[in-house]
Amino acid sequence: MMKALFVGLGSIGQRHLRNLKKILGDSVEILAYRVLREVPMLNDQLQVVEGRSIKDQYDILEFDDLNKALAEKPDIVFVTNPGSLHIEVARKAAEAGCHLFIEKPLGTDEEGVDELIELVERKRLVALVAYQLRFHPGLQQIYAWLKEERIGQLIFANLILGEYLPGFHPYEDYRIGCSAVKGLGGGVILSQIHEFDYALWLFGKPRRIFTVGGKLSNLEIDTEDTASTLMECQCNGKTFPVSLTLDFLRSPPHRTCTIVGDQGNIVWDYHGKSVVLHSRVTGKTETQSFKNLERNQLFLDELKHFLSAIKGEVPPVVDLRLGYESLQMALAARASIETGEIQVLK
Repeated sequence: MMKALFVGLGSIGQRHLRNLKKILGDSVEILAYRVLREVPMLNDQLQVVEGRSIKDQYDILEFDDLNKALAEKPDIVFVTNPGSLHIEVARKAAEAGCHLFIEKPLGTDEEGVDELIELVERKRLVALVAYQLRFHPGLQQIYAWLKEERIGQLIFANLILGEYLPGFHPYEDYRIGCSAVKGLGGGVILSQIHEFDYALWLFGKPRRIFTVGGKLSNLEIDTEDTASTLMECQCNGKTFPVSLTLDFLRSPPHRTCTIVGDQGNIVWDYHGKSVVLHSRVTGKTETQSFKNLERNQLFLDELKHFLSAIKGEVPPVVDLRLGYESLQMALAARASIETGEIQVLK
């Protein structure tokens, strides 16, 4: 019997819990450390399940003290509370010998990250930073095409993600959600850090970052709602620009990635559920459609990967070191807004 401790059961924690039960069924015992316990029971569409308690539904043993929960010796800990608390919780869980599933972002600053990495590696624990887009077949196809140099030398890339913040969690007042509060790890840069991660995956770590943005709308939040970032990346020893635009305003939501090379171009449309490669060499266009792809499948595949990593079958696709690199990129973008200066990454 595996024991899994959830630290936080908001919308994302509940999603991972539902998926864990789908995969492992009765072979997993669920523990939870919960402080506020304000989020109601939800389904995959983030709709409230009336008259049901998540505690009773999954026979959860709840704790209001993290040390007492860890004393139950869970095998894995899901760190799904606000981002500003991730490092502290992950450190305590690692000290207790638990494998770690850490919801993005890894943290909200760099404090304690090196120590956590050293601790996890010394104890030979598995730690995954949860970026479910790594499991999107469209992005996986792009990665394969780029490895095959199907569009030649990269010239530029343009990544866009826009979504209206008040629509994120219909069950709660957007003004108090984690994405809206800077002290909890909010703001469009850290909340939508997925784009930094897959930019890292596809193009490598940038050398320099410059960002313009801030709180530009009338949303009632205390952090940035818009960020336009320019990153200096390298391909075959040559510099090329990667631009990334994030906002909390767009409706309907929009998520695309356009990559232009000297022999063709690629366009991924998340909501259009397609990825297209046009080759200027052959004049042909290749299209892959993902019309039947359900969003939750990405989370299921991510969790199956984590469980396989615990068994030693695969290395975690985003370990703490990679999770740290995407965090550094996001923090550099935020620092650039605040200082108005180009940020150089090491």
